[in-house]
Amino acid sequence: MTAYAPAAVFFAVAGLAPLVVRDAFLLDSLVLILIWGAAAAAWNIAGGYAGQVSLGHSAFFGLGAYAAALCSTRWGISPWIGMVIGALIAMATGFAIGFLSNRLRGPYFVLATIAFSQVLLIGASRWRGFTAGSEGIPVPFHAGFWTLGIADKRVWVWIVLVLAVLVYLVQVYLERSRRGFQLAAVREDEDAALSLGVPARRLKIAAIAVSAAFTAVCGALWAQYVGFVDPAYVFSVDISIKFSLAAIIGGLGTALGPFLGSVLVTTVETYLRAQFGGIEARFVGIYLILYGCALILMVRFAPQGFVGWIGDRLRRRSVAQATS
Repeated sequence: MTAYAPAAVFFAVAGLAPLVVRDAFLLDSLVLILIWGAAAAAWNIAGGYAGQVSLGHSAFFGLGAYAAALCSTRWGISPWIGMVIGALIAMATGFAIGFLSNRLRGPYFVLATIAFSQVLLIGASRWRGFTAGSEGIPVPFHAGFWTLGIADKRVWVWIVLVLAVLVYLVQVYLERSRRGFQLAAVREDEDAALSLGVPARRLKIAAIAVSAAFTAVCGALWAQYVGFVDPAYVFSVDISIKFSLAAIIGGLGTALGPFLGSVLVTTVETYLRAQFGGIEARFVGIYLILYGCALILMVRFAPQGFVGWIGDRLRRRSVAQATS
């Protein structure tokens, strides 16, 4: 159980923080860290455990965001129900993508996922009668838990924390279960796994579908939290890259890694945007350059991610203590 102690500490600190923190900016940062961490963990289910690296997961994120927003604005349905609808649509879409692109590997699968997200981007931007086109959808605020009209950021922390813990537990299941070991075999060598009777195709499709469903839930909660859905943002490749970078930096194929990666990515991005995002026009975007340099350094000196880097240091220390 000591292997899961860091995760227990991480989630305990996140859950207790609203009881002592009153600063709205810090609480907002915590909400975003948990949302992006949960989305990165959802991406990790397919990209880390199943080896299906996707740069089109924004498609599922956007489907969840639009489902919740449209249900509440157009039909007066609770965004909770819209969240379930979005998750089901994303799961069905993920199943279809997994089934159709099953024989694609490496860069071909990545390109297929990017193409799908861009198709949804164009469709959402042009279908003005239903999605309001490129203008986006403002989500009206109706106070109440059932309508997710919650002004207290502390409550938002706890809501998103429940989702984060749930996705974390799914990853733990994949680390310890027979299905998880089979997925790892498919990730390492699919042909060898097939020769041993592992149902690689079925497992890969299931991984994509589950990953898509959780990503859609993250999108639905994000849309209700920020109060606006912009197709150029929710379906952008940038969002997909953000998911994958958080998982890779934190530790690909590890349960806690995506959340640690989200802490770094969200904190660095927020700080650099605040420091360099508002200076004169000739320097606009410099925070993106610095952000990219920080990520390159992290990948260069800790390619196994935060979790692997910390584990390697602890092993070296224990070996040194044992030999001294």
